[in-house]
Amino acid sequence: MQSTDYQTLELIRDGALATVWLNRPDVRNAFNETTIAEITAVFRGLDRDAGVRAVVLAARGPAFCAGADLNWMKKMAGYSRDENLADAAGLAAMLRAIHDCAKPVVARVQGDCYAGGMGLAAAADVVVAAEGAHFCLSEVKLGLIPATISPYVIRAMGAQAARRYFLTAERFSAAEAHRLGLAHEVVAADALDATVQALVSALVAASPHAVAEAKRLVHDMTGQPLTEALVDDTVARIADIRASEQGREGVKSFLEKRKPSWLT
Repeated sequence: MQSTDYQTLELIRDGALATVWLNRPDVRNAFNETTIAEITAVFRGLDRDAGVRAVVLAARGPAFCAGADLNWMKKMAGYSRDENLADAAGLAAMLRAIHDCAKPVVARVQGDCYAGGMGLAAAADVVVAAEGAHFCLSEVKLGLIPATISPYVIRAMGAQAARRYFLTAERFSAAEAHRLGLAHEVVAADALDATVQALVSALVAASPHAVAEAKRLVHDMTGQPLTEALVDDTVARIADIRASEQGREGVKSFLEKRKPSWLT
């Protein structure tokens, strides 16, 4: 196991698994410009790392992420529009780095998951929440809107739910997050790590190439009209994956009743 330290994060490598820990428990893992830059750089690096096959996004301490750091918000209050554009672009790049990472990302959520923290969770592929976790899109209480996180949160919880929670800033439970589809699993706090590990085990057992392509498939197909071009695209994708090295190896190993090469 290998650990790499950052100012606001901790990156731990354990074989094919990389765990990115938000590591500012004293401020409930609220993020500032340093956190944003570090998360962006880490996920871009993991995307390029052939040795990584799954990523867990987790947080030290009692809260997952409380959103924006208060001192960072104080600085933003005096920003010009151009400075705000640059700052928001950095936040958007961070979310995109998580969302676009070719490796599957599992968010391990405990405690509070507020505002931008919900963006972090929604940008992941799978969300596992502890029963005591709470979620909130609190921006309108501050005279703001959840703009940069909205593409991910709306995809995760649906437009109808977003119409309510974007507007009311109500706090809601992990059970409600599960009902809405934002959280895939809700488990007791003491079962959180075991549940995440079971998901990671399933992810690393599959073909790395196929997992990356399956993730891209979901992104590319979501919300698209069923046109002839879309059907043709799906035909090309299955033909390409069947002809790929791992596609051929996976089918061959299944027929020969042996483990595929990525498991040996």
